[in-house]
Amino acid sequence: MNIDDLVAIDIHTHAEEPCCSPRVDGYDEFQAGLAKYFKNPAGAQGMLPTVQETAAYYRERKIGAVIFPVDSERETGFRRYENEDVARIAAENSDILIPFASIDPAKGRKGAREARRLVREFGVRGFKFHPTMQGFYPNDRSAYPLYEAIAEEGAITLFHTGQTGVGAGMRGGMNMRLKYSNPMYLDDVAADFPDMPIIAAHPAFPWQEEALAVATHKPNVYIDLSGWSPKYFPEILVKYTNSLLKHKMLFGSDWPAITPDRWLSDFEKIAIKDEVRPLVLKENARRLLQL
Repeated sequence: MNIDDLVAIDIHTHAEEPCCSPRVDGYDEFQAGLAKYFKNPAGAQGMLPTVQETAAYYRERKIGAVIFPVDSERETGFRRYENEDVARIAAENSDILIPFASIDPAKGRKGAREARRLVREFGVRGFKFHPTMQGFYPNDRSAYPLYEAIAEEGAITLFHTGQTGVGAGMRGGMNMRLKYSNPMYLDDVAADFPDMPIIAAHPAFPWQEEALAVATHKPNVYIDLSGWSPKYFPEILVKYTNSLLKHKMLFGSDWPAITPDRWLSDFEKIAIKDEVRPLVLKENARRLLQL
């Protein structure tokens, strides 16, 4: 990966196309609901991009991309996209893709062993957690064996925070519980694992100030700006991006739900200082990922 040639690094993209066929576990209905929430016709029509197609899309735009699946088998019943498969495809496209993995913390020490193997044998750089989809509080001690393995291997953690489009508008919210994704729970994780980088994903509505407080207070906590068009960013988020947290804010799109084209176009139109824009778009991720 030639970082100097890239215009940006997208810290938040999903490996979303069905990993197994046919899907009879409710996954298609879930994607249709998600597509409706994000007004994403590709998801509604079952035309989600493959990881290879994602690589081609980002290569054309000269944007690096961190890509990951989400292991939510226990809570949703959806078969997970195998971490090894995502990592292999990322390795084939290492000029543009950076592999993260996902492991349900409920797997305990088995999950910790998997995390170590993925880092050592597959070059995985970080791990994605979705507390609402995975049904756990990030500071639950049962997750700590997995965090310990990740921290010892020098990898990064990325946690969904705030409301989610997953289950939005569906009956019972698809049984998703928003309470798990309050970013304040990451404060305990950051204190207990002070050398493990933690990314709080998304503008964390309705807990935006909690997310800003944790990132300001804990040196190892960053915020990615994915999942929302920048035109909807609250004023206080823009203020902190321009000041106290300018070295800790990261560009992320939430592909394929939100495209980088849309996100970057809207980012150009908000009041971000000229000297801060390159930090958000590439330099902060470059430093965090040690590229």
